[in-house]
Amino acid sequence: MDEEYDVIVLGTGLTECILSGIMSVNGKKVLHMDRNPYYGGESSSITPLEELYKRFQLLEGPPESMGRGRDWNVDLIPKFLMANGQLVKMLLYTEVTRYLDFKVVEGSFVYKGGKIYKVPSTETEALASNLMGMFEKRRFRKFLVFVANFDENDPKTFEGVDPQTTSMRDVYRKFDLGQDVIDFTGHALALYRTDDYLDQPCLETINRIKLYSESLARYGKSPYLYPLYGLGELPQGFARLSAIYGGTYMLNKPVDDIIMENGKVVGVKSEGEVARCKQLICDPSYIPDRVRKAGQVIRIICILSHPIKNTNDANSCQIIIPQNQVNRKSDIYVCMISYAHNVAAQGKYIAIASTTVETTDPEKEVEPALELLEPIDQKFVAISDLYEPIDDGCESQVSSLSQPWLLAAPPGHLPDSPWALGFGCFQVFCSCSYDATTHFETTCNDIKDIYKRMAGMAFDFENMKRKQNDVFGEAEQ
Repeated sequence: MDEEYDVIVLGTGLTECILSGIMSVNGKKVLHMDRNPYYGGESSSITPLEELYKRFQLLEGPPESMGRGRDWNVDLIPKFLMANGQLVKMLLYTEVTRYLDFKVVEGSFVYKGGKIYKVPSTETEALASNLMGMFEKRRFRKFLVFVANFDENDPKTFEGVDPQTTSMRDVYRKFDLGQDVIDFTGHALALYRTDDYLDQPCLETINRIKLYSESLARYGKSPYLYPLYGLGELPQGFARLSAIYGGTYMLNKPVDDIIMENGKVVGVKSEGEVARCKQLICDPSYIPDRVRKAGQVIRIICILSHPIKNTNDANSCQIIIPQNQVNRKSDIYVCMISYAHNVAAQGKYIAIASTTVETTDPEKEVEPALELLEPIDQKFVAISDLYEPIDDGCESQVSSLSQPWLLAAPPGHLPDSPWALGFGCFQVFCSCSYDATTHFETTCNDIKDIYKRMAGMAFDFENMKRKQNDVFGEAEQ
């Protein structure tokens, strides 16, 4: 470990593993460490089932009716991949797809007035949907045709809308869409968590709806994909990519100190050894003094012995409960997968309800989702803090220090060190916590943002492509 690296990465969450893979492909010498004995950090899949019970302090363990513990891989953070989204692009460009198998999620549903309905996203589905009356269907169909034809580089497709200045609220008004239609368009198609987008320029929303439609067009049943054996496979796939390009991995490796000299990171100390580096990537748990709490997310993992009602017995689906339908500020999400994805015992289903916490009684907040899942065999409740870095890692508020400092992650960091005094870390790039959304688009935006700050140039998918001849043993077939 006593070596010099270009980049040290702490934590093996998906964000960290993708960045580690990109840096390795780009010729950087990377050391990747995790204090845990497993990959994935917050975004891991827990197996066997006994481990999940232990994690949530359910000491009695799973009953025999749950089948073999090894048949389970339970995601701690539920998310699906948009079939035409950024994470799939990253998987394709890096060819990490060769390590993974995916299944299409069977349906996407939206909640209205206590019932769930299939999300209409094509003209045909819009005309057949029970969500709207006859005249509303025609207006919504016109809106979908407008979105499908919209091209930000061709003013002829604008139909009087200025993508940079016209608000989405005004676009809805132009097509005379009612509140229920606005709800499922903004939240089940554009996948916004709140209604803040309504008064912002419409271009972003139009592009989000296009992404949904294009993702749906790829496979037909829904716009979402899910990896067999759980989301924990994703960080492992990118970790393997990094290793192929010379990245060094160390699990079960405690991080004692992050070492700074003259306001710049120079290394990491672990078990008496120091690995030196020019840049550091980490998740918020490694630098608790340099992150702020940005909210909380509640996630309730539910084990079921049946598919969710009114989903045509789908063995996987997403349900979005728009905030307006339940008098909230943010949406409630349900992700459901099952034995068909090799994540549960035969005949068993895993549904995970999640939302941004708004009150002092988070469990009550997700009740509308839990009612859709009844009867529930077993519940596991997790309330997680959301963290974001307090600086961008590029700037230092202190230009020079008279001596190097050892900056220890609590407990035990020096109370009057520059770190504790609010000193800005130079070349330390921290990821954000995983939010309540059920897709990876916000995670990919974080990855692109960190890359831009580290490399000093905009993220380009071309930079992720494997080289023609892999130096480390996986030449193109």
